[in-house]
Amino acid sequence: MRVARHRVPAWTGPRAAIALVQVLGLAVWFSASAVVPRLRSEWGIGDATVVWLTVSVQLGFVAGAVTSAVLTLPDRVRPHRLLAWSALGAAVCTLVLATVVDSPAPALALRALTGVFLAGVYPVGMKLTTSWSGPGSRYRDLGVLVGALTLGSALPHLLGGLAGPALPWRAVLLGAAAAGLLAALLAVMLVRSGPGHAPAPPPDSRYAVRMLRERGPRLVVCGYLGHMWELYAFWTWLPAYLAAATAATAEPGGLPIELVVFATSGLAGAVGCAVAGRVADRVGPAPVAITALAVSGTCCLLSPVMIGAGTPGLVVFCAVWGASVVADSGVFTGALSEVADRRYVGTALTTQTALGFLLTAVSIQVVPLVAAAGGWPAALLVLLPGPVLGVLAMRSLLPSAPAVPARA
Repeated sequence: MRVARHRVPAWTGPRAAIALVQVLGLAVWFSASAVVPRLRSEWGIGDATVVWLTVSVQLGFVAGAVTSAVLTLPDRVRPHRLLAWSALGAAVCTLVLATVVDSPAPALALRALTGVFLAGVYPVGMKLTTSWSGPGSRYRDLGVLVGALTLGSALPHLLGGLAGPALPWRAVLLGAAAAGLLAALLAVMLVRSGPGHAPAPPPDSRYAVRMLRERGPRLVVCGYLGHMWELYAFWTWLPAYLAAATAATAEPGGLPIELVVFATSGLAGAVGCAVAGRVADRVGPAPVAITALAVSGTCCLLSPVMIGAGTPGLVVFCAVWGASVVADSGVFTGALSEVADRRYVGTALTTQTALGFLLTAVSIQVVPLVAAAGGWPAALLVLLPGPVLGVLAMRSLLPSAPAVPARA
């Protein structure tokens, strides 16, 4: 029976339900960032507030993830219930922001609270996916899940791009909130833990620290941190980079920035995750992570040159970058799930994501500082140390990387 289950495609059955909940539940993540031009006009906010519209979510996520890890909630509470309540909380925060808030201060507070709730959506979705995955399919399934995250995070850009600048910013947020509410409902109705779900362990608030003392988990987490230094800063500032490219080339009509962002970070990113997952099932996680990090690092190096490449070249370049920058997310998740204590996989994954998102709060703020000092052509070069660190960590893991699972 297990062999038959593992041959079921990742996009069918319970894993498809988990991925759909991720797409819808994570639509609120960049909902405020997607309407920054409208908020600048209506609220008169400056660059610092714009940065904090994203950073507040990251820090809220870290607070939620740390609390969850200390209490070992992902391993002690039924995951589908934690997922549903978390998606509902994030959706309600976004709904309140869309309907009653008209100034930056309460908006930032709600965005931080949204991040707290999202800490119960993304890591819990990863744990649920691993409970349904067996040898030979874990990385494929996690690639599908992270592809869902990527699409969900980019949905507000698609909505704003299709509707055009005349669409009120509140309507974009209402659309994201509605997606989150639907995610909560689907989590209750369709999502359940798989046969690989371990029984609830005793509370162990020190496991997160103990895990990092072990060589395998520590190297995976270090590689993940290098990946995260680049990923969310790229997603956050890609619209600004494209706007600078439009200004530099002065092409008639310019780029449809929001649609390009959705295509290059959302669609291309999802494809990158799916491909990387399938390859990792065959050759192991370390080679795939090293390749993805090397490609995205090369894109960092080329970013000053490509900003003036013209529309076709720039779109292709950003698609390659968008695919490679997120392709290894599921790979790091799968690798940690294999080397961590099976009883506390949920806590291990939550700890890793908490550390990663804490780091993103720094990189997201560094990019505009570099842009202010040297202009947008050079701004994204500051992301290069992340891929370099990631490659070094995964090269160290290579001789003792988790063995390639036997094909079912």
